[in-house]
Amino acid sequence: MNYFSSIGGYAIMVKEVFKKPTKWRIMKSLILKEIDELIFGSLGIIVFISFFIGAVVAIQTALNLTNPLIPRNLIAFATRQSVILEFAPTFVSIIMAGKVGSYITSSIGTMRVTEQIDALEVMGVNSLNYLVFPKIIAMLFYPFAIAISMYVGILGGWMAGVFGGFLTNADFSSGLQTDFIPFHITYAFIKTLLFAFIIATIPSYHGYYMKGGALEVGKASTTSFVWTSVVIIILNYILTQLLLG
Repeated sequence: MNYFSSIGGYAIMVKEVFKKPTKWRIMKSLILKEIDELIFGSLGIIVFISFFIGAVVAIQTALNLTNPLIPRNLIAFATRQSVILEFAPTFVSIIMAGKVGSYITSSIGTMRVTEQIDALEVMGVNSLNYLVFPKIIAMLFYPFAIAISMYVGILGGWMAGVFGGFLTNADFSSGLQTDFIPFHITYAFIKTLLFAFIIATIPSYHGYYMKGGALEVGKASTTSFVWTSVVIIILNYILTQLLLG
């Protein structure tokens, strides 16, 4: 029963976010602040993880190609497919659920504990629109970060493969172009946009409706990360069936 009430509460929250909007002059500065903190503030960890994931995929693929009849450019093909289809949009999103999601939950939860949200309501401000809407708009720029993740991941695969002596530069370039399907990029960005909405709203829900003190803020952050990750994984399965099945 608690599970279904949580879903209902989440749906109501999302609906309330878009009601009674805050003045654009104020909202603009809030959105820019969230873009800086949620997107640009996460680029460092995204680049770091993506580079080494791409490198590891290339090395593991190379080490498993023991048959001399299998072309070496398959290493680049496997790296491209793995990074574009799954690792960049899905794996990075789970990392972001931990980094960004925990930040969102703790920041809103702290405002709830210190009664700042109550103060906003007393002033006649729609606190959900004021707090959550800028985060949703900021996360619309998340595909930009995932595009960088794709590029850096493939770059990591190229460096690991070529400089590791597993294949030549020509083989890697050939493998990157083998059986390339442009829709795979579209599929990845569709997933990314939906994941971005999940990362912005589920942690906000857990932070906004939390009760208690400072200890409960930490518990809410942990709970929001778990549920955000679960929803991302389930949504990933559904979207893969719908778009690629």
